[in-house]
Amino acid sequence: MQKRSTQSPHRLTKRDFLRSAALATITATAAGSSQAWAQSERPGFFKAKDIAEAGFIYGLPMVMAYGVMNEYAVDKSSGQYKAPFNTLFNEARVFTYEDTAVITPNSDTPYSFAWLDLRAEPLVFSVPAIDPKRYYSLQLNDLNTYNFGYVGTRATGSDAGSYMVAGPRWTGSTPAGIKKVFRSTTDFCLGLLRTQLFDPADIEAVKKIQAGYKAQPLSSFLNQPAPAPASALSFPKFEKDLVRTEFFEYLDFALQFAPALPEERWIREQLARIGVGPGKSFDFRSLSLEDKAEILLGMKEGERKVTEAVASLGKDINGWRVSAAFGDAAFFHGDWLLRASAAKAGIYGNDAVEAMYPLGKVDADGKELDCSKSSYTLTFPAGQLPPVNAFWSVTMYDGKTQLLVKNPINRYLINSPMLPHMKLGSDGSLTIYIQNKSPGADKEANWLPAPDGPVYVVMRLYWPKTTPPSILPAGEGTWKPPGFKRVS
Repeated sequence: MQKRSTQSPHRLTKRDFLRSAALATITATAAGSSQAWAQSERPGFFKAKDIAEAGFIYGLPMVMAYGVMNEYAVDKSSGQYKAPFNTLFNEARVFTYEDTAVITPNSDTPYSFAWLDLRAEPLVFSVPAIDPKRYYSLQLNDLNTYNFGYVGTRATGSDAGSYMVAGPRWTGSTPAGIKKVFRSTTDFCLGLLRTQLFDPADIEAVKKIQAGYKAQPLSSFLNQPAPAPASALSFPKFEKDLVRTEFFEYLDFALQFAPALPEERWIREQLARIGVGPGKSFDFRSLSLEDKAEILLGMKEGERKVTEAVASLGKDINGWRVSAAFGDAAFFHGDWLLRASAAKAGIYGNDAVEAMYPLGKVDADGKELDCSKSSYTLTFPAGQLPPVNAFWSVTMYDGKTQLLVKNPINRYLINSPMLPHMKLGSDGSLTIYIQNKSPGADKEANWLPAPDGPVYVVMRLYWPKTTPPSILPAGEGTWKPPGFKRVS
């Protein structure tokens, strides 16, 4: 990918900007701040602003991933803490509105998590034999938010096996008993296990499967002495409000665990010019008033571009955005805007072959979905349910927060395992009622409760079929999701 131009298209002068109201909002908090860059070394007003803009787009997924890692594996007071590094944690439940660490969380499958610290040695995941009729997957995702490996029903089958996850600096050989080695691009990464739940009564069967999942350091797997532990770290506490000003401090910390890939070298060189990168120590609070203005202006522009990119991801099909926006390093190959928009739309999404995610924010006429103003129906004609090898779902989120919605029947989604309990039309079609209030007792089995305001709907197609009818290739498949119809 070619380097983005760093020339600003605007003719705003530094003097004009210094007089602007935007700078005045920063002044009150800038008293006593020091000059961050010597005048002879400063990148220049627009240059530094553009570096901050490009750096925000490049670094947003890493900062988001660091935030999840910090809340799940570091900060025991976060309210979202799961377990320490290299420890498998099973959630014998599905996510609800109370789970807020990850936006657009899946509420289909109970999760098992393991945040891995691979600095000292690799880690080995072992999985039991699982009934082929039950979908499961182990998704491996690093701090770059690259999906660098899969184990599971689609990827490796349903037999038992052990799989090794190694960091970017590991130089050992593959030991006996390991079916496959996966290589993370960063020292820290996430192992995310999804186990299909057929219905609420099936949770005990899922618990038994989760009990068979195992994660252990390579030395334990080989019954050998452990190597010297990695050095202790002082993780910066993650607070979402601080990301507005201390974004580059979080990125600065995370980059030391992410060796630069060839396509990253140019952006790393640019970030180093404003003091961000391995071995650096970026401190927003110590910046001068002028430096703060440049950084904040660049971040704001970067955020605007990411927001616009999310809205235009993929192709519009009946009001749904259909795209293939997740993958490994080769998939993105330096397309930082695609990577950022994918993370913003729903971090930890799967590769298209594992799951597709049509995103719905507008109705079939292109108007924003808002259940404070209208109710909607989503109708699948007879014989035209989502074509999958595993299962599908339609999940409701708050349009402002992208989190699950608290509702009187504790229903966050409608999925294919629920079909036996739903009502079909006389023609065999399936209609889902999307509204804030109950559509009535006779229709409540098909009701997907919505917030009293803007809504965000995500369809999930797990292990989508690859032969017609299929949603693949993304945006060009023979199966197309139906549009939302406004009914009041």
